Amino acid sequence: MKTLIFSVVFAIITSTTFAGHLYNYYNYHTGHFLAGAQSDSLKLKLDGEHAYYQKVVKVDSNLRESTIFIRIIQFMASKNFQQTYGYQEEGKLIFTTTQDLNNNLVSISDESDQLDPYTVQFAITLDVKNGNYRYTIHDVIFYLPTDNGNRRENLYDIYVKATNTESRRVAKEGKKLIDSFERYITTLTNDLYDGVEQKSVMYKSKF
Repeated sequence: MKTLIFSVVFAIITSTTFAGHLYNYYNYHTGHFLAGAQSDSLKLKLDGEHAYYQKVVKVDSNLRESTIFIRIIQFMASKNFQQTYGYQEEGKLIFTTTQDLNNNLVSISDESDQLDPYTVQFAITLDVKNGNYRYTIHDVIFYLPTDNGNRRENLYDIYVKATNTESRRVAKEGKKLIDSFERYITTLTNDLYDGVEQKSVMYKSKF
């Protein structure tokens, strides 16, 4: 009887663990693997014909605003973002960047994966207040390669395509591009949170 009970318990634990690993594997390879304080999915916001992402991030630690401010600068510098504005008394920072990304999810083990590159340029504004910070990702411009050079479209243009009800092909292309960009900024904002918190071993000052 004890053996039977043990076997049942073991089977439940094993299946639960496997399901957890499978869930994480699926989320990672579909771009939906989010962790920590950033577990909420990104939401595209609209203001007229302007599209942007914005979120308030609550900092777990009892960090002073000056410390959060400095750690944001350090993190963004490590990612080669260009600081265009910074005023600590106001608690505001603005950075810009240009990134070469890929529409398709590419795995190292699969040589059949096809590159579908594009370039994106955007700004990120960070406001530090009440021991937390808010990021706003805005002025997003996509440069899409064509036979005649790059085609320039902003995030709102792509959103309009992604919600196109007359052409499934156009909607699919728009959604694919937005999904790709959101995978990138999800990783970026998660890493930013870790850089502000500095709880991992790599941030330890003792050596």
